[in-house]
Amino acid sequence: MDLGSSSGSNPTEEISPKLPSSSYKGVVPQHNGRWGAQIYEHHRRIWLGTFADEAEAARAYDIAAQRFRGRDAATNFPPLTETDPENASELTFLSAHSKVEIVDMLRKHTYHEELRHSRRNQQLGRNVGGRRTGTWSERELLFYKVVTPSDVGKLNRLVIPKQHAEKHFPLREGDKGEEGNKGVLLNFEDAQGKVWRFRYSYWNSSQSYVLTKGWSRFVKEKGLNPGDVVSFWRYFDGSDMMQLLIDCKNVQPGEEFAASSSSDVQMNESEENDDQGVRLFGVNIASSPGGSSSRGNTENR
Repeated sequence: MDLGSSSGSNPTEEISPKLPSSSYKGVVPQHNGRWGAQIYEHHRRIWLGTFADEAEAARAYDIAAQRFRGRDAATNFPPLTETDPENASELTFLSAHSKVEIVDMLRKHTYHEELRHSRRNQQLGRNVGGRRTGTWSERELLFYKVVTPSDVGKLNRLVIPKQHAEKHFPLREGDKGEEGNKGVLLNFEDAQGKVWRFRYSYWNSSQSYVLTKGWSRFVKEKGLNPGDVVSFWRYFDGSDMMQLLIDCKNVQPGEEFAASSSSDVQMNESEENDDQGVRLFGVNIASSPGGSSSRGNTENR
């Protein structure tokens, strides 16, 4: 069989005209009028995404080239330099993320959004001891959960307790469902300033709210096991924009918090009023901003 032709093709059909080549390095034309960007590493092509504008595709290539090849990168536009403050912050951003992460941002067209997010965090406070003091010292606890074997297993999803999901991450009816285009993307920053993106959906079949795409990578990098604790926080910057934060604690056998075997640990009234309280990440949850003392303020935001 001739793999170069398709069965049933009409030899009299008009042959599509050859697409014009791009003058930019790493940019290829597409039949739909858009432009693709690609880069090669070790003789392997890495697709960087499709873009409406030829120059935009060229800039995407430049971003990838500077992450893959550093100062030796041949770019379409003037390369980033450490002498310019904005360029220097972008170089820091590139070095703080893996090649896979940068490619993922380019494909999803979120690179510039995450770069702005990173720059804003740098302005909020310096990184002290691995934590951004401007954000994490003023964070407000939303809820926490002790992860179950299924949360960190092969299902690649975290079930969010329903009452917390509907209160803190409400979905519009049109975003509910298990189809591939359903749900929304939620961005969270961890204690090291790294941004994590998860697909957040409602599954009709199990009537549950879940974090799916991106969750398995978080589990692997953080080394989460059943019984560990994941917490969700929020922070309001000076412009009243809400920023979501995520933290986790690897609970060692014998630690007090590991005594609970509940799959969905929530703060009920008896827990909130416990004189001894519950300490998580050095915070007394019962008296923290996310506890009962400020729930009224949380509702009124």
